Amino acid sequence: MVNNSTSVKAFWLSFLISGAAVPLGPISATAQIQNTSTPEVALEASAVPEANPDAAQAAVKIEIPKLAAITAETNSAVDRALPDTDAAWVNHALPETEIATVDRALPDTDAAWVNRALPATDIARVDRALPETDIATVDRALPKQDIATVDRAATAPEITEAIRGLPPQKLEIANSPQSQQVAEASKVADISSETGTADDLSIQEDAAQVTSVSQLSDVRPTDWAFQALQSLVERYGCIAGYPDGTFRGNRAMTRYEFAAGLNACLDQITKQIGGSTGNLVSREDLLALQRLQEEFAAELATLRGRVDALEARTAELEANQFSTTTKLNGFAWFNLTGAFAGEGVRVEATNGKAAPLDRVAGRDPVTNRPIVQRVDDPEITFSQLVWLTLTTSFTGKDELITQLAVGNGNSPANQYTSTGFFNTFGTPFLDQTAGGNPNEVILRELSYRFPLTNSLQVVVGPRINFYRYFDNNNFNFFVDGASSFNSNNSPLLSATRRGAGALVLWDIGRALKLRFGYLGESTEFLPTSVFNSASNPSQGLFGGTNTTTAELTFSPSDRTNLRFLYSRSNIQQIGGLIGSPNSKPLNGVADDGFGGRLGNATANTYSFNFDWLVTRGFGLFGRYGYAETNIFPKTNRPDGTIKNQSYQLGLAFPDLFKEGAVLTVSYLVPFDFTGGRRFLISGGGNGGTQYEIEATYYLPLTDHISIVPAFYAIGNANNFDNNPTIFVGNLRTQFSF
Repeated sequence: MVNNSTSVKAFWLSFLISGAAVPLGPISATAQIQNTSTPEVALEASAVPEANPDAAQAAVKIEIPKLAAITAETNSAVDRALPDTDAAWVNHALPETEIATVDRALPDTDAAWVNRALPATDIARVDRALPETDIATVDRALPKQDIATVDRAATAPEITEAIRGLPPQKLEIANSPQSQQVAEASKVADISSETGTADDLSIQEDAAQVTSVSQLSDVRPTDWAFQALQSLVERYGCIAGYPDGTFRGNRAMTRYEFAAGLNACLDQITKQIGGSTGNLVSREDLLALQRLQEEFAAELATLRGRVDALEARTAELEANQFSTTTKLNGFAWFNLTGAFAGEGVRVEATNGKAAPLDRVAGRDPVTNRPIVQRVDDPEITFSQLVWLTLTTSFTGKDELITQLAVGNGNSPANQYTSTGFFNTFGTPFLDQTAGGNPNEVILRELSYRFPLTNSLQVVVGPRINFYRYFDNNNFNFFVDGASSFNSNNSPLLSATRRGAGALVLWDIGRALKLRFGYLGESTEFLPTSVFNSASNPSQGLFGGTNTTTAELTFSPSDRTNLRFLYSRSNIQQIGGLIGSPNSKPLNGVADDGFGGRLGNATANTYSFNFDWLVTRGFGLFGRYGYAETNIFPKTNRPDGTIKNQSYQLGLAFPDLFKEGAVLTVSYLVPFDFTGGRRFLISGGGNGGTQYEIEATYYLPLTDHISIVPAFYAIGNANNFDNNPTIFVGNLRTQFSF
């Protein structure tokens, strides 16, 4: 010891000469300070020769190899100067291998008692200046005369007081299992320095933070507490056990696992006591429960606090949620769009100056050719579109989908369209009016899906969205992929964009999926007086316009999808003509070739599309479609067939510049007529083939906000090879919730 006083040296000398054992009270501590070569701190207990037969004595050797990390920010502290004969009461006898952590600075006058005769030159060295305040960390209750904070809540104060009243030789472990007698320094190295005072410790435990070394110890099958609870479980069946139905009584449990089981047992026995038919509970079992409650009071309080907090949170969510069965999801889009060609663009219409939807196709009475006019460049527009989707589940496996929409978009690109081409080429899909009139709230979708088996589902409804189930593509999805009407889906599909009917969805296996369905026309933006035949009594579900579609999807890997589709369409004539918007696969308008009227038509469409994620940052996608529309003149003209095809090939660059971003670039031909052009009064042009080059970049700013710039170049517009190239730019801001 450095700088010991003369009186202390004299005292030591007299002790060594006399050779007498010095009584230390109930526990006598011996500190031997060594070098700093190891970070571990150990206390070893050894027997002390008894000077008083009525006192339980133990000698403790303290080894403090490394003291560099000692601070005053431990979980408990004794803020006082300890006398030379400092003693601490514990509620159990210390084994010979007792290990604990002493985290304190020793004062200048700190004396170390040893249970052996020390030579006159025996010196304990420290390599630091010792402060005057003695700091010690304990993980056990101290007697009343020696006040200290502990790092766990007192779970049974009345038992503790009773134990303190016992003679030292009768002290025993009353409340803690044997495994709690060992406290390893390595387990407390990371204890937060934010709990530096005694009053803070109870707050930390209320916050469910483990602050006691004893809480880190397992409850083993040999411990009295484990055996007591197991006995209660066997007698009262108060714990169901693990998912396999076993209690697993041969493995150690953490104190929180044990407390969870104890809590369940308490609840079950409480129910049995309160129930008139319950089993009687013996007095011995009640005493065992009381003892277990006292021992694990801190853990039980923490668990119950967590349950209370969870129940409060659940109640808050239930009180504020939209519905217990329905989820609300939505999209809102802002669209800034401009288009220009630099000179007049040829369109097939008799009134080219009219609004695109009001244009009418006709033939020149002299030449019998379609009438052609020119249109000028439009102005820049700024519009909006909102979709709100309510998804309701009654069983957890079914879905009732109700989608509302409102918008006021009319893309400037529509200014250049021939009759029947509205919302086709160069038009951003989301730059649209949801209903027949701007800012009119409409029901866009209403359908119900439910399972028949694990692999078979059925969809029924008066307004099913065709594109939700058919002709999908990972890189053509309108939210984050290619963004025009002609890119999102095949321009040849479908005469029933939304329809009344039923679908069957069969997941044959991991690699095969089959979709089959029948839909009668029920489209939200078409006037019911003329269209929407499914709800019209004069036409009905199986008259008017309807489609029967089947699609097989083959996915040889998680990165590749191949889709094969066939659709049979019955198309209702409108005013003696077959034409858009309900005439797909035919885009444009057809008559008998001489201005005569047509009856209802039929069509067969064959389509293939694929997407392939070649690498994590590069993908390919494309589609090809071929269709034949059979027309039946009401005149003496012969029946005819209009043949057309559509194809697209694109590149995708996922995570370009930012995770979640996608760049898509594609080349597509939306409607190339390969036969029957003479029947077209709009859409055939002068024999040219319209093509489009599109680029869209989806850039997420947050999880719910994205910006999507897009650029389109349209060549040979309206199938006129002498039309100027049209350029369309769109900047979309997308909000999702």
